[in-house]
Amino acid sequence: MIRFDNSYARLPEGFFTRTRPTPVRDPKLVALNRPLAERLGFDTVWLAGPEGVAMLAGNTLPEGAEPIAQAYAGHQFGGFVPQLGDGRAVLLGEVVAPDGARFDIQLKGAGPTPFSRRGDGRAWLGPVLREYLVSEFMAAFGIPTTRALAAVTTGETVIRETLLPGAVLTRVAASHIRVGTFEFYAARGDRQRLQLLADHVIARHYPEASGAADLLQRVVERQAATIAGWMALGFIHGVMNTDNMSVSGETIDYGPCAFMDGYRPDKVFSSIDAHGRYAWNEQPNIAVWNLAQFASCLVPLMGNDDAAVAEATRIVHSFPELYQAEWLRRFAAKLGIAAPRPEDRALIERLLTLMAADEADFTRSFAGLADGRARDEFKAPEQFDAWAEGWQARIRDLSDAAQIMARANPCRIPRNHRIEEVIAAGREGDYAPFHALDAALRAPFEDRPEWSGYALAPQPDEIVRRTFCGT
Repeated sequence: MIRFDNSYARLPEGFFTRTRPTPVRDPKLVALNRPLAERLGFDTVWLAGPEGVAMLAGNTLPEGAEPIAQAYAGHQFGGFVPQLGDGRAVLLGEVVAPDGARFDIQLKGAGPTPFSRRGDGRAWLGPVLREYLVSEFMAAFGIPTTRALAAVTTGETVIRETLLPGAVLTRVAASHIRVGTFEFYAARGDRQRLQLLADHVIARHYPEASGAADLLQRVVERQAATIAGWMALGFIHGVMNTDNMSVSGETIDYGPCAFMDGYRPDKVFSSIDAHGRYAWNEQPNIAVWNLAQFASCLVPLMGNDDAAVAEATRIVHSFPELYQAEWLRRFAAKLGIAAPRPEDRALIERLLTLMAADEADFTRSFAGLADGRARDEFKAPEQFDAWAEGWQARIRDLSDAAQIMARANPCRIPRNHRIEEVIAAGREGDYAPFHALDAALRAPFEDRPEWSGYALAPQPDEIVRRTFCGT
């Protein structure tokens, strides 16, 4: 029995529209995340059976579900759009896990909603497989993220540049409330709903928070930790719009995301990011920008006067120090340093400078420090050797450092070319490559011979230079 308790659906009209998923013709299960299903209290045998797959496709509703499409606004590439909302996703409801934790269950690609803006509300298989793999890798690495419970094909096609196989992703999150959700009501001057929303978020995510200012501080802290985690993995979100920033601190809305192969700090993959607004090295700055928009929404709840503006500004300006502390902790661990000192920053930045000059592979350069193979990633290894002398003097004991590095540097990441291979095979109905890669990514620190190929950088003809949103 699934235990639903739909707190968001109990908010007044205006926060959402009641919307049922649109049934599909012939749903087939591609993947079921059994450990996550068990964490949520689902019967995995039932979920993998015909009735469960029908629910995962949106053909039937489980008892207790109250399907809705959430309303929100957002700054997209810096331009404000006053109404966005769930255009191709339906929130079935909130499940209370056996341990009392609360999670949203959302179907992504579930058909049109009142927010679809003339879109079909569907998803095609490629982005579904991508989000499944990347979000579960992030979870395995310990980065706050939405999760993938299941992927199903629909037996129908969707029209993008061509006809493509349709699919639905069942996404799990602490919630789907975004900075853009607050912007929706702030832009309308609706202080009453702003207060209701803030109260809801505090009760759900930050019960220790004492009010709007404290809520802002907690969100700033969580986002600083999350973005630092992205940076330490070479992860590029691709579309850091305010409607894609979760107030819970989770990574959300994996679209044209990617991981760097060769290190370039200004690297961009997203085909729609023409000017590099959301490049890898811009992500901390954009986080501050997004949080400033969030702060503006909360100012009316903080007194709506000069003192409130000053307090909100102070809190947003606390982000850089919080972020830099977490950045130093994560990157120092990648060098085997458990207790970093301020001067370690220069050591880290010198290595990154050498990596950028040679476009050394981001993941392999760090992973190779423990076994001496990092040197092979550099075109001018003698410069790496000079750096390594200072590094080895700092860590002193390589065996102790190796244990720290083993927990900080993944053996493998979701390489872009591997994901493209999985998608290409999936379009032909072959999901074996998907399941093999998924298994390897769920154990990012485990070095097995059968997974060694996933650690290799792409050959020149395999390099993925652009990624696409899929909408």
